[in-house]
Amino acid sequence: MSTLAEIEVQISALSRAEKAQVLRWVVNNLDETFPGIEAAPGICGGEARIVRTRIPVWLLVQARRLGTSEADLLRAYPTLTAEDLANAWAYHRAHPAEIDQQIRENETGEDAA
Repeated sequence: MSTLAEIEVQISALSRAEKAQVLRWVVNNLDETFPGIEAAPGICGGEARIVRTRIPVWLLVQARRLGTSEADLLRAYPTLTAEDLANAWAYHRAHPAEIDQQIRENETGEDAA
């Protein structure tokens, strides 16, 4: 059995929380790549968002800051996965000024400068 096949078997035996932790570790090791995050002009104002959704990273980061748990986010946004959240957190860690600015702009109604 290949290493990848062995890992697949092991991961399938993990709980949802353990799988989310594994995903966090994997994402942290991807450095500056952010699979599952994209920004495109004309979608969400060009802000970084979860692929296949209109959910911006800043929204998830702010919800977490306000005390929303990952489990609550996954319930509130059924199209999101634990991997999506791990990607959003990784993107925020790499681009905190960008995300913080977007939070300020969306809270105050400022236009991006």
